[in-house]
Amino acid sequence: MDSENSLKHRSLKRLIRAMVMHRWVRRGAMKIIEWKIYHDYAVRNPENRPVRVQKDKVSFLSAMMHSVDRALSRGLISKHVVNRILESLVDNIVCSETLAQKYASKLSYPPMFITISPGKRCNLQCAGCYACSDSKAAEKLDFTTFDRILTEKEKLWNSFFTVISGGEPFLWEGDGHDIVDMAARHPGQFFLIYTNGTLIDEKMARRLEEAGNITPAISVEGYEAETDGRRGKGIFKRILKAFDTLRNAGVPFGVSTTATRHNWDVVTNDKFADFFFDEQGAVYQWLFQYMPIGRKHTLDLMVTPEQRFEMLKRMYHMVRERKLLIADFWNSGVASDGCLAAGRPGGYFYITWDGDVTPCVFVPYAAANINDIYKNGGDLNTILETPLFCHVREWQNNYGYTRKGHDIGNWLMPCAIRDHFADFHKGIENGDAKPIDSEAAAAMTDKDYYAGMVKYGHDYEKLCGRMWHDEFLATCHDEKEQVAKTA
Repeated sequence: MDSENSLKHRSLKRLIRAMVMHRWVRRGAMKIIEWKIYHDYAVRNPENRPVRVQKDKVSFLSAMMHSVDRALSRGLISKHVVNRILESLVDNIVCSETLAQKYASKLSYPPMFITISPGKRCNLQCAGCYACSDSKAAEKLDFTTFDRILTEKEKLWNSFFTVISGGEPFLWEGDGHDIVDMAARHPGQFFLIYTNGTLIDEKMARRLEEAGNITPAISVEGYEAETDGRRGKGIFKRILKAFDTLRNAGVPFGVSTTATRHNWDVVTNDKFADFFFDEQGAVYQWLFQYMPIGRKHTLDLMVTPEQRFEMLKRMYHMVRERKLLIADFWNSGVASDGCLAAGRPGGYFYITWDGDVTPCVFVPYAAANINDIYKNGGDLNTILETPLFCHVREWQNNYGYTRKGHDIGNWLMPCAIRDHFADFHKGIENGDAKPIDSEAAAAMTDKDYYAGMVKYGHDYEKLCGRMWHDEFLATCHDEKEQVAKTA
């Protein structure tokens, strides 16, 4: 049996490499893979999720494949980068015999990735920055600790994907090494780096291509007016120059957008997708709805419940109909089986420049500090057993992650802090957590903030609850039979 499985994995590796390298093989194989994914997720449905939930996962996976296909067909990814992606992501994750054997049950999975902000320093000072970064900030992870985290996540969890945030990651340095050097030290991992893009010149683009295991997600707020309005005059033109430089170097990139009450319409419409995907060559878009936890937190910048509901519909249009890889940190909760925080199986957690470990990038309350954990002889697994992390995972499980069928909570509103603030507030009080800054501390004692966040969740539930019930939960035996017939 072992030799048979080994042969299957080698065959899968060869097929995927042939798909990536040869367009005609790729186009034919994609149809087969899409059918297989649909059959496994929507027809077999071993986790007994609502059929519409499974169809959404299929839609996102299909959009991912088509987005990569477009980039390869346009020659936007160099051959060297393609090979590095195959080695780090495909060989280590998709085709890993060890991973498949070690985690036979989904519930035994470790976290899939960690988001790390190695330094707080930034050359910009954007309004509402969740990190409160600026050019004078000196806080950063030292080289040894940063390197150990990356080594440990791979060794303990077979985790080969890492997200880097900031501050501005391209300003971090430790012991004479920068962020590109660090990625090169861990060639088996693939790094997604959130950046403002202003430090990506031709030399940096060449280094990114040589490393081959980095994709920059460059922040935009819309077009020139919106981006310069938040980030500073002239920033948008510098970003367009970075796009051009990355295209010429063959480095795949995406855009990261923060949707507020004022720009949500701009960053979610077809015209925006035409410009950034079709004209500029972005492979993906990460869409974050403004969270009032950073510099001068205010609920007035949050998208309204009505705007968020419209954003949900637009995202489905982009993913299902245009096959674009667009993920909304909140509205894509269905595709991720709900909240990903606190080291949930297949999920993640966040480590700051100070070493504080929080359940999520948007939860500014620390369960522990990685520097203290290492000093006391612990490792990354120690974090997973902290009271706060255990509380969050218990909430996730009760809300839907370990539930089946129609007992799942509404994954259109999956977020504890944004959608279920009363439960979140109680968890922070009972979870032995500490605020990572003064603004986080002030938010937990601000009665108006509490009332506003709780009201937001209630108001959004009134909008999306019927969709969840009618389109997701009301898909029982009739739709299952229909799906089986069309498979």
